[in-house]
Order: sequence, then C-alpha cells, then structure tokens
Amino acid sequence: MIRELTCIICPKGCQLKVELDENKKVISVTGYTCKRGEVYANTECTAPMRTITTTAAVIGGGVVPVKTDKTVPKEMMFDCMKVINQVRVSEDAKLGDIVIENILGTGANVVTTRNVKI
Repeated sequence: MIRELTCIICPKGCQLKVELDENKKVISVTGYTCKRGEVYANTECTAPMRTITTTAAVIGGGVVPVKTDKTVPKEMMFDCMKVINQVRVSEDAKLGDIVIENILGTGANVVTTRNVKI
C-alpha cells in the first residue's frame, strides 16, 4: 500500500510517498529533502501526533486561547478536549501559564497563549 503525504515540518511541503506492508509498518519513504521529512512520514503513518489548539473558559466569563506545549497522540484529542472543556482559567492567568499539567498522562501541559486580562 502507498500512502501520499505532504510534509508539514517545514515550509517546503515535500510530497512524500510512504510504502506500508500489510501490517501498516513503514517499508520505505521517498520524496523528502531532509531527515525530518522521513521522521514525520514514519510518525504520521505509525503513531500520529497533534498539538491541540482551542479555548478554555475563564472564571467570571469569556474564554482564553490555550494549546498543548507538546504534541499528544491523535487518538487522544477528543478525550483531551473533554478535560479542557471542564477547566476554568483564573482571571489573572498570564501568557504561558499552565492550565492543565500533564493532560491525561501524555506529558503535555495545556498552557495559555495570551494574558486573560488585556
């Protein structure tokens, strides 16, 4: 089986072709111009990871943008969102404050991406 991907690691956007065996194990990767493209293709086909970018409710009203500071397994995104949707952020939260530490044991923290009070 051949899977075609566009590498998203750098602005080049290399067109990758990944050959997988019947167990979805990577046999070969072509089309990358740097080692990071090969690593991306392997990860995307075997254990895809994503950064979650969303908003969290602020105590007293409103929302603040938040994101994970590391990628999390793609299959855990909806479970992570359930946790994020339950949190209430302090009105005094600043850019980079940890809102949720080690969300669902992923090693990723959910952090604010701007100050709550502007």
